[in-house]
Amino acid sequence: MPEPRLHHITCQSAAGAHRMAYWQWGDPQASQVVVCVHGLSRQGRDFDVLARALLGAARGALRVVCPDVAGRGHSDWLQDPTHYRIPTYAADMVALCNELDRTAPVAWFDWVGTSMGGLIGLGVCGTPGLPMPAPVRRLVLNDVGPVIQWEALQRIGQYLGKAGRYDTVQHAADAMAVISAGFGPHSPEEWLALSKPMLRPLPEGGFTLHYDPAISVPLSQLRPDDAAASEAVLWQLYDQIRAQVLLIRGADSDLLTHATAVQMTQRGPRARLIEFAGIGHAPTLVTPAQVDAVVSFLLQEPPLDEEPVE
Repeated sequence: MPEPRLHHITCQSAAGAHRMAYWQWGDPQASQVVVCVHGLSRQGRDFDVLARALLGAARGALRVVCPDVAGRGHSDWLQDPTHYRIPTYAADMVALCNELDRTAPVAWFDWVGTSMGGLIGLGVCGTPGLPMPAPVRRLVLNDVGPVIQWEALQRIGQYLGKAGRYDTVQHAADAMAVISAGFGPHSPEEWLALSKPMLRPLPEGGFTLHYDPAISVPLSQLRPDDAAASEAVLWQLYDQIRAQVLLIRGADSDLLTHATAVQMTQRGPRARLIEFAGIGHAPTLVTPAQVDAVVSFLLQEPPLDEEPVE
């Protein structure tokens, strides 16, 4: 299967003009578009395995679009790091969706969001009146919900922004495997594939992580009361979602509790919940069982019935 094509769009927002990169797979004229948005310190190539599986299983033409969120991958770094927040990212994604529709009309979008990408999805799908060119039909929330555990944010804050230097790609992959133990068991080849796009070469030799270290600034300024206050807003967004929702959770996740996940099956869009044993935060959507869950949810026809499945 061919590799994805790298594109850029200029986004205008309170953060100022900046270019956002996105990777596009499949038929650029397809009217069905799957947007896959990565986690806090990751980038769009996280979805290579999923994109190939979606294209292989699709009965018709399909576009799979995987952006590098601002400050990550091939996207611009923001001049003011305080704008590394969900409202900025959500505005960028709305601009991206409109650009995709301008290129070729979109009948509907599907959305796959891992962690931060899921929170962006809550903002896009749960905010009435956004200038989206077409509705989001189905939404996959990967190990994230309206209640985010403070202890998990503290854990992430211990390493976020510490880009470091690595002599070789393998050295970096080994280091990231330790930091990302919550991803669950992966083969050495899978770790390497997940790690290569996370790196950029240094002029003096060696490698560092691909993102702006300043993406850590908003998290470092967050206080427990701020996180608690955001829950009501996130629940309101969740309850306003009209898309069909699949909630994926690592059974050992320290960011999304089982209790919150169950609550998400009982209110708002009444998500269908799948939990994967032996996985923490967050499932990588690389292993066959995880990939199959997403592919079957997004591509099955006719539309799903209204009763959630736990």
